[in-house]
Amino acid sequence: MAIPRFAWGIDVGNRALKAVKLVRDGDSFRIDDFEVIEHEQILSQAGDNREPLIQTALANFAQRHPGKGGVVSIGVSGQSSFARFIKLPPVEPSKIADIVKFEAVQQIPFPLEDVEWGYQLFQTPDSPEVEVGIFAMRKELVNQTIKYFADVGLEVNVVQMNPLAVYNGLHYDNRLEAGATMIIDIGAENSDLIIAESENMWMRSVPVGGNNFTEALVQSFKLKFPKAEELKRNAATSKYGRQILQGMKPVFSDLVSEIQRSIGFYSSTHRDSRITKVLALGGTFRLPGLQKYLQQNLQLDVVRIDRLEAPMPADARFTAAFNENILSSVGAYGLAVQAMGKGKITSSLLPEKIRRERMWRDKTKWFALAASLFVVGTAVPIGKLYADRWAYEAKAPERTAIKSAADIGHRLDKQWKEIETSGDDDRKEISNYTSLLSSRDVNIGICNEIGKAFPEPPAGDASKPRGQREAVELVGWGMRYQPDVDNLLTLRDDEFNQLGEKIDLTAGANAGGNQGGGMNGILMNQQQQGAPAGPAHRGFLLTLLCRTSNSDPTPLISKTVADTLRSRNPSAANSPPNFSFARVSIPSKVKFSTAYPSGVVHEKQQPLIFIPPVGNESPNSGFGNGAGLSAPSGAVPAADPFADPLHKGESTRDDSLVTVLAVVMLDPPKPLAKTGEGK
Repeated sequence: MAIPRFAWGIDVGNRALKAVKLVRDGDSFRIDDFEVIEHEQILSQAGDNREPLIQTALANFAQRHPGKGGVVSIGVSGQSSFARFIKLPPVEPSKIADIVKFEAVQQIPFPLEDVEWGYQLFQTPDSPEVEVGIFAMRKELVNQTIKYFADVGLEVNVVQMNPLAVYNGLHYDNRLEAGATMIIDIGAENSDLIIAESENMWMRSVPVGGNNFTEALVQSFKLKFPKAEELKRNAATSKYGRQILQGMKPVFSDLVSEIQRSIGFYSSTHRDSRITKVLALGGTFRLPGLQKYLQQNLQLDVVRIDRLEAPMPADARFTAAFNENILSSVGAYGLAVQAMGKGKITSSLLPEKIRRERMWRDKTKWFALAASLFVVGTAVPIGKLYADRWAYEAKAPERTAIKSAADIGHRLDKQWKEIETSGDDDRKEISNYTSLLSSRDVNIGICNEIGKAFPEPPAGDASKPRGQREAVELVGWGMRYQPDVDNLLTLRDDEFNQLGEKIDLTAGANAGGNQGGGMNGILMNQQQQGAPAGPAHRGFLLTLLCRTSNSDPTPLISKTVADTLRSRNPSAANSPPNFSFARVSIPSKVKFSTAYPSGVVHEKQQPLIFIPPVGNESPNSGFGNGAGLSAPSGAVPAADPFADPLHKGESTRDDSLVTVLAVVMLDPPKPLAKTGEGK
């Protein structure tokens, strides 16, 4: 591909089109031009008017900046695309492409034929580990974005995710220092969190953006969205600045929570990492107090980007205008850097069909020259042809000897492969048998931890009124195997709680007991089938169904059961060595008589006190139930199904059923040492 004379990086954002032009200046680049075209209306608020707004902005840009002789690189939202980072097993370099494609099929939540995808390898020079970033976006979204540009005569050469473009721009400027650096780029709809360390990077998009701050002002001051947006932009100079910041404080807190959760997840998969600095991007960082708030709550140095390394024209007005928009222009700058061939990340989501068409078009101009050379070649004297033929025939014995040696080599190679692969079936069978011993003590350990989470009722508890008692009973529990629990740890709280609300621990109960559905059975079944451990951490989704007569059940169970499980997390000194409760939540609470009007948890059971073990589950599910709850032989059902058998004359009708949902991580990473420790 010919080296372009200049390149435009164009980022069509929710509020404005941002574009940066780089031109070649010796061995480096300089910023020659830039453009910011604000939309008449925020795209997320525009509804059916969204496409015309994008088309108008691009038409204005194309009219002001003819692009002949240059290339165009465009950005797409990190929220509408997909990124996953995984470590590859040790393989030969020639096989990496095949393994990455296999991983792409497993990781991308759409068929490969429905997406445009690419990948980038990350490897530290002195480390044998190879990490790969897989990036994808649905084809219809990519094609629609490219069509916007094609309709105004702009030919797109690179399609890149905005977070990766930001990384390219800051990497080219040498702003990513030794150690791990976090980049926070707050957009309108979401914020991109990027962690760069040595030759590696990791990213995540969180659903907190500039519009959330505006919506907070809409609620606080009862304003229309445009008025609230104007109020937010002028917060730094408004005499009501304190009230404005107070109205946005809940969003500040949500943003910090998402950042801390992302840092925790990254630390759990990169044990030796230490984030030393945070680089702040996005127009939202003009809000007074946001930078300081993050710095205090994250306990990290937060620095706003206020300059770029590439030189600019010696025009004070140009420099002032560019610096005014620099916080939201780094992505466009990184897009242009990649288009000029200097991006650290070189992957692109440009459709393969368009790439091939461009390649053939570029080669067409050489066809005429090749035809001319062919004509000249046919004019070589015929004598040269005869001389070459005689020389070829003279080498016939050497060709025969070479062919004989090659045949011997092929035969020996075939014999060696037969020897090399002999015994594969025996080795596989041995591996299957030895894997049966793996994690054999996990089931007992988890049962012990669940038992410890249910304390004995305090002395004198039975003499208290029923609504004041602190007794908690385990009615039922269940586990479902998860090959990758890291996905569960990154869910929002509401999404995570929905998992617990959809699980019925009493479904399929029968008097037959637990028929092989226990956790050891799950682990052995997974190992015997050769089930992969997943790209990160395997584990279980654990659900506990608790019953209590206390009138305030959720705080009680949170203080006893949930807090006890939380204390056994990867960062706790008393966490078991081979598993931990990485996340604990209480998703639901319901009155017992509402959930089970007949007073029976299952139609084939005795009343509540007689709950048999739960069975007949799928191979990937294990269930158990509270100790001492199975029905004795010949038991006679109570006349009142809600009668409490332990407290004569009392009813369980107003008792509460509370669900506790937990993520059990197998083989959790060891906790990171605090600063100053481990030296």
